[in-house]
Amino acid sequence: MNSIRRIAHLDMDAFFASVELLRYPELRGQPVVVGGRNVHQPVVQADGSKHFARLRDYVGRGVITTSTYEARALGVFSGMGLMKSAHLAPEAILLPANFDAYRDYSRRFKAAVATIAPQIEDRGIDEIYIDLSDLPDESNTLAQRIKQAVFEATGLTCSIGITPNKLLSKICSDLDKPNGITILGMDEIATRIWPLPARKINGIGPKATERLAQFSINTIGELAVAPVEFLVSKFGRATGAWLHRVAHGIDERPVVTESEPKSISRESTFERDLHARQDRAELSEIFTSLCLRVADDLKRKGYASRTIGIKLRYSDFHAVTRDVTLPVSVSDALEIRKAAGECLKRVPLEQRIRLLGVRAGSLVPLGLSDADGVAVQAELPL
Repeated sequence: MNSIRRIAHLDMDAFFASVELLRYPELRGQPVVVGGRNVHQPVVQADGSKHFARLRDYVGRGVITTSTYEARALGVFSGMGLMKSAHLAPEAILLPANFDAYRDYSRRFKAAVATIAPQIEDRGIDEIYIDLSDLPDESNTLAQRIKQAVFEATGLTCSIGITPNKLLSKICSDLDKPNGITILGMDEIATRIWPLPARKINGIGPKATERLAQFSINTIGELAVAPVEFLVSKFGRATGAWLHRVAHGIDERPVVTESEPKSISRESTFERDLHARQDRAELSEIFTSLCLRVADDLKRKGYASRTIGIKLRYSDFHAVTRDVTLPVSVSDALEIRKAAGECLKRVPLEQRIRLLGVRAGSLVPLGLSDADGVAVQAELPL
């Protein structure tokens, strides 16, 4: 790995919720949740005040899209079911998602960053990697300039991690939220990264954290001193070798700036392993949400897909993939959901599932006649 690389990870702070707070500044400092289905917009009262829905009143199977830091302090996080969250924070304000606004602010902050550091890898609506290696300013100065540009363009704050690689920068951007800057060198891994919980590594989810804990591996440092042979024996060759590398802060992936992606995918690691039949409704909700997000990504980036695929990782960490090549390219959520559902019929569903993903490949630029993404809700084809 080139030690002179400077890679930044920029993560917008509670992005969707922060955009909503621009619209409703009176909610600043309060626990606010965004998400759900059929959530009503705030109602303006006769005296000009607004009546907001409360989480305690929500009925349905919706999940949280995002939450403010005040809501997170009460244990309410993105991906949680709204009914479950209502028990933790019944008085939290509930707002409907406004994806048109989020896409607009996403374009604004990325354009602002590009005026200072154009080598950008787009990682989604609220985060990017930035290659700062060839820029003359020192890291803290660049981070301050980027944060100021983002704020001037959007009125929103972001947090930035700057390290020699993407793995460490992703970790560091989360260490001083909100509105933070964390700069780290390879010589600081032992003192600043190893004491952190292993789950701080992107890719180590709840189930992996639980399995590592069974072997008394709770921190990144404890993972780093575990023999690679031991990790391979417990997690398989590829995953074991990966765990060993990332615990030592090794990541040679470049910042990918080309505008022609090979594929677009979305996946979700669950808080608990889900059963295809016992948790059918929850899985259906997540599966549909992933298809909607893939369709939204395709629309935002201007592509349609000829190949739709799925990825499942079971509770024993075994993963399977299936895909289908379509006669015509698709970009709307309904067609993506239909194709992904056909793929799902071709995988065993006896085991519990810990991860579900949807992928769109064989991308072609969208023509004028391609349909926009549409909302869809369907049941898992079991």
